[in-house]
Amino acid sequence: MTKRMRNVAISGIGQTRHRGHREDVNMVELVAEAVEEVLADSKMDLKDIDCIVHGNMELFEGIHQPDMWHVLGDGAYGKAGFRITTGGTTGATIACSADHLVASGMYDSVLAIGWEKQEEGMTTTGITNMADPLWEREVQTGAITGTHGVMMMNKFGEPANQAAAELRVLMANNARKNYKAHLRIEITRQDVLESRVLAWPLRLLHMCPESNGACAVLFVSEELAKKLPQKPVWMHDHVTVHRQETFDLVNMGDLDTHGEAARTLYARNGIVDPIKQIGVFEMYDPQSWWALDWIGKFLMLENGEQIEMVLNGDFAIDGKFPLNPSGGVVSSNPIGATAIIRVAEAALQIRGNAGDHQVPKDVKLALSSGFGGTFWTVFHLLGAEKPDK
Repeated sequence: MTKRMRNVAISGIGQTRHRGHREDVNMVELVAEAVEEVLADSKMDLKDIDCIVHGNMELFEGIHQPDMWHVLGDGAYGKAGFRITTGGTTGATIACSADHLVASGMYDSVLAIGWEKQEEGMTTTGITNMADPLWEREVQTGAITGTHGVMMMNKFGEPANQAAAELRVLMANNARKNYKAHLRIEITRQDVLESRVLAWPLRLLHMCPESNGACAVLFVSEELAKKLPQKPVWMHDHVTVHRQETFDLVNMGDLDTHGEAARTLYARNGIVDPIKQIGVFEMYDPQSWWALDWIGKFLMLENGEQIEMVLNGDFAIDGKFPLNPSGGVVSSNPIGATAIIRVAEAALQIRGNAGDHQVPKDVKLALSSGFGGTFWTVFHLLGAEKPDK
């Protein structure tokens, strides 16, 4: 791992129940729900929080600098604060920033908050207007693209089609065990394969929803973690890879920011066989075709090995390598919170108190990822044991 000035622990987790409609609360009240839960989980008082890191995709709700308003719900009034937006990776970048702020010694406690209330605006309009319609046209599709599906179908044939559908069924099965998930639906492989085509071979049931929700994670110094009641989950490392400067030149079907992030993180942390060495992976999976391809990149698999693993049930909660026991992004997608939910859920698995979607083994190391914006990948490694600084 990279050298740290001091160790950082996750000592509190809070998230809302993610839903398609939350007319009962405004944005401030939605954020407050997650903040109240993280404070209860950590047994911390708001006055003891040094800094707030806050983020969402502001163009989706159309509210400029919502962090200014949200001081009423997140307790940031009079405190140091940062606001972050990096697309779908916003939540993961918030986690990186909170980790750095504590590791540097600047603060002892940092509350990282990601949220989105997508019913307040038009997400598709936001995505299609954020890029140049000529030079950056590919970005405007968001996740509604069949490129990876076509690529995998051409290379691996019908087994890839079946695996993408089966992967979505697996995520639905997991989500039904997670009472905070948005889509807790019962579906079959045939349901997926017969759902409406969006961009062939991508179908409606392959896709993530638009969700409303918030997630808050408390990052603290080692000294403070010792005083708090929850089992600390230690930040071991994180890697960010993006194509911000050249994203108009990227071939979506051959994107390897995931592979580059994985190779870097594994090399720094002595991971040579992630399937054997990692206990669980909360992966950012905005659609099942992307997920099927990305599993191979993150786990360093060759020749489509992940297709057979999906069909064999290896990624189930009780399988060889549990993937997204929470139900993943295809089950809950409050975009500004989505990637920090991956961090929170990975931490819950290490703590051993994820509830009905807890994996049936002792998790020592966990991975989480985020993806979005200008082909931006964030990859986290969390552990039960304190890392060497």
